[in-house]
Amino acid sequence: MIALAAPSALLNAGPGWGTYLVAISVVLTFMASYVLFRDWERFGPLLLRHPVLLAADTLFGALLLVSAGPDTTLAYVSVCTPLLAGLVYGWRGAALFASLQGLILLLVYATVEDSTGGPAETLLLPGLCVVAGAVGSSLRNLMLHFGEATRALTTVQARLAVTEAVSAERARLAREMHDSVAKTLHGVALAADGLAGSASSGRPDPALIRQQAELVARSARRAAAESRELLADLRRESDPTQGTDVLVELAARTRDFAKRTGLAVTYRPTGQHSVPPVPPAVARQLLTIASEAMENAHRHAEPTKVEIRAGVHGDLLRISIYDDGRGLPPGTDLEQLRRAGHFGLLGMVERAASVGARIRIGRGSHPRGTEVRLDLPLAALTTTIQIPVQAPVPAAQPHGEAQPR
Repeated sequence: MIALAAPSALLNAGPGWGTYLVAISVVLTFMASYVLFRDWERFGPLLLRHPVLLAADTLFGALLLVSAGPDTTLAYVSVCTPLLAGLVYGWRGAALFASLQGLILLLVYATVEDSTGGPAETLLLPGLCVVAGAVGSSLRNLMLHFGEATRALTTVQARLAVTEAVSAERARLAREMHDSVAKTLHGVALAADGLAGSASSGRPDPALIRQQAELVARSARRAAAESRELLADLRRESDPTQGTDVLVELAARTRDFAKRTGLAVTYRPTGQHSVPPVPPAVARQLLTIASEAMENAHRHAEPTKVEIRAGVHGDLLRISIYDDGRGLPPGTDLEQLRRAGHFGLLGMVERAASVGARIRIGRGSHPRGTEVRLDLPLAALTTTIQIPVQAPVPAAQPHGEAQPR
């Protein structure tokens, strides 16, 4: 509309400096609108911080409007200014810019000598400015409420994901008990049956009996060790107020990784707040992702250094693993990795989704290499699950030490 109204503005402008000022106003208003439309994410925050920029744009548009006249398309463009002000600055900004734009329109009508319109026509556009400002302010409130609802939904989804992770971890412990302790005890029973059969035979073989007895003893010790490990995990997580210090565990894994690989590995806590205790089921997934990222860097990237950072940033627990290696091949996506049988990155994405975390894998803000960044809402850490069991064992939650795959 600015471009369409530009010829009328230039033709009606006075010779000399009048034409130059109108031409400059055309270029500035058109380019300002185009830049904001094309790259709002970059220049929009500048407009949010400095309302004087919108006021300057309004004054340049007023110069065009005075020259072109109120009957051109530019008069309808002026209604958009209080609409934008309401969206960006709220009802105060809408009221200010609606008043300013309405005053400009009234002054323009006052300068038109041959105007035949009555008071109703003169007040139409200023009234539309007031309406547009109210609409912009209302839309802003709606968008803010929608954003709050979206954040609340994200928090609920994160908590549900944590709950599902806890349930999945309990199912895993049940599978491990069935596949380890139960099978080991079954082996003990078979070995004991064999020992009893050898001892009750008419001519027992001492060497065979001794061998079978040693087998029974080894199997029993193994079953006892497996039982102690599982029971220790359950008891350690029976207190719902107990959690894992992710930073301490991550620092320990970093030291172990550096000692084992010989890479230059650095670990640095970040953020301005302490990290709250993390539910063990959630900590297991976070630490496994971090370990997998370090192992991937060592196996595939040929880096000279690996940097690990973790801490609280705003309402997020953030963990970053960066290496300066070769980086991911161009065009890499999860479906391609799945088809090729490479499940490392795919598993990291699935683990992050299981606890409601967001994961980003790429260069990030670095010129080269690969950064794996995890963002977990702190609201997801407040979920606790209490499952009653028989005394004296209190309510237990799943626990396990994540190991690199």
